[in-house]
Parts: sequence; C-alpha cells; structure tokens
Amino acid sequence: MKAVVLLPELSPERVSPERQRRDTVTPSLALRANTLALRVADYLELSKPRVAVLVLFTVGIGFALAAGAALDVLRLLHTLLGTALVAAGASALNQFLERRSDGLMRRTENRPLPAGRLQPLEVLLFGAGVGLAGVVYLLVTLPPLAALTAAVTFLSYVFVYTPLKRKTTLNTLIGAVPGALPPLIGWTAAGGSLGLAALGLFLVLFLWQVPHFLAIAWIFRDDYARAGLRMLPAVDPCGALTGWSMVAWCVALIPASLLPVALGGAGWVYLAGAVLLGAGFLATAIGFLRVHALARARWVLRASLVYLPALLALLLLDGAFKLPS
Repeated sequence: MKAVVLLPELSPERVSPERQRRDTVTPSLALRANTLALRVADYLELSKPRVAVLVLFTVGIGFALAAGAALDVLRLLHTLLGTALVAAGASALNQFLERRSDGLMRRTENRPLPAGRLQPLEVLLFGAGVGLAGVVYLLVTLPPLAALTAAVTFLSYVFVYTPLKRKTTLNTLIGAVPGALPPLIGWTAAGGSLGLAALGLFLVLFLWQVPHFLAIAWIFRDDYARAGLRMLPAVDPCGALTGWSMVAWCVALIPASLLPVALGGAGWVYLAGAVLLGAGFLATAIGFLRVHALARARWVLRASLVYLPALLALLLLDGAFKLPS
C-alpha cells in the first residue's frame, strides 16, 4: 500500500498561528474594501456625474465668456469645485424626494435608494451637507453674487421643480429655470454683471431644455405615467401636443441664439454655426411632429446633445473676448 506523504508546507499541524490569522483576515479585508468601493459608487451615482459634467461645462463657458482674456484659472477651479458640490447635493436630495417614484420606474428602480443600498437618512444628510458646503465654498472664494446664484439654483431645483413634477405638466418649464442658471454662476464668478449678454446665455439654456426634456419624457413616458409624474408626454398619448411644443421651442431658440451677434459679441462664424445648428435641431423636432415614433424622439434627444455643446463652443471661440460683461 502506497503511503501518503504530507509536504511540510501543506501539513495542517505545521501551519503557524500567524499564517492562520493572516488567512482569516485577508478575505475579511477584501470584503470590506469591496463594500467600501460599492458604497463610494452608490454615492457617486447619487451625484449624477453625467448631468454634473454638462452643468460644469456650461459653468466653465459662462466663466470664460465673462472673463475674456483676463481668465483667472484658480478662480475658475474654485468655481467648478463649488458648483460640483452644489450639483451633487441637489441631485442627492432630488433622489431622496423621489425615492418612491424612482422605485416605480424601470429606468431608476436600481438607484441606490429604491434598491435599498443606501438609507434615506444618510442620503438626506449627504445631499444637504454637500450642497451647503458648495454654497459656503463659493461664498468664501468668489464674489457673493456667484454663491447667491448657486443657492437659488439649488433651492429652486430641489424644493420647487422636484415637487411640481407630481402636480403639473408645466414642471418642465419651471425646471428649465434652475437648469439655465449654471452659466450665470460662472459668469458672476468671473466678475461679470447680470446684463443683457448674461441673460442671453440664460435664455439659450432655458429654451434648449424644453425640447431636450420633452424628448426624454416621450422616450420614458410609460415609466413617468407609472410613477405618477406629470410630464407632458405622459398625459399626451397621441404626441401631437408634445410635437408642437418641441417645434415651437426650437423655433424660439434660433433668434435667441443670435443675441450675441446683435450685441456685438460674436461674428459671422458663430452666426452661421448657430443658424445651421438651430435648423438641424428644428428639423428633428419637425420629424417627431410628423411621426410620433420612439426613434424620432431619440433623434431629437441626440440633436439636443449635439446642439448645446457645439453652440457654446462656437460662442467661446468666436466671442470669448468680445462679449460685454
């Protein structure tokens, strides 16, 4: 009969106490590290990073347009950091207030709160704390008007727009106000006053948001209806009113986008680009109006995501050193 020989390093009685403790602790540390990483990911999701990127882009454009050749990089970094905190806090409180409706929608049911990965109290404390920290940071590092604009953005988004989503289809128009304020945070942070040029920038952002969000609301209209959120497409099953609204706001956007030219802040390059971009955006809205199809709504959404960054980039390139602050 062949003997079985245990090698010294594999023999149970030869394993040292130190190694036994290490073998027990290592999986525990790995599990805790993995849990921490998942929690960080959930808090990051609360902050809606994709939305925050667009917000910070518009803040940066507003800052650059107001500053012109005298752009202060350190002040810009203060502006972006403070606004990022405000945006993260607003997004977290939005999800805190909408945790029940989020749980009823397929597109949001796996968010940290409805999925049960985070508790309401910790999200409330995170949102309020981070948002307040952002406003205070802006107040300490920048002109007071920038902090005030950020505070108005935060409060109107969380406590006006969010509750109204359950009460009226006009919530998109109301929500477009805080959505159009971030460029003014950048503008005022750079020392600019809220004159016609700044208000023109606000107007472009305001008008752009309506067809943008109507397209999103049409794509997810069943989800919104299931959750009891009164988005226009959820109460407009045939899509005619949604289509006409998209077209009307896209038409209004074209002359509004030309205000920098009228103020002498942009030239022919921006003028040509703004007209072409506006016409393209309008064409997708007309396409949806003619055929109320999901694919057409997606085209409107894609066009909106091309339109705004391209328009603002053109304005920056052609008018950064011309617009009166």
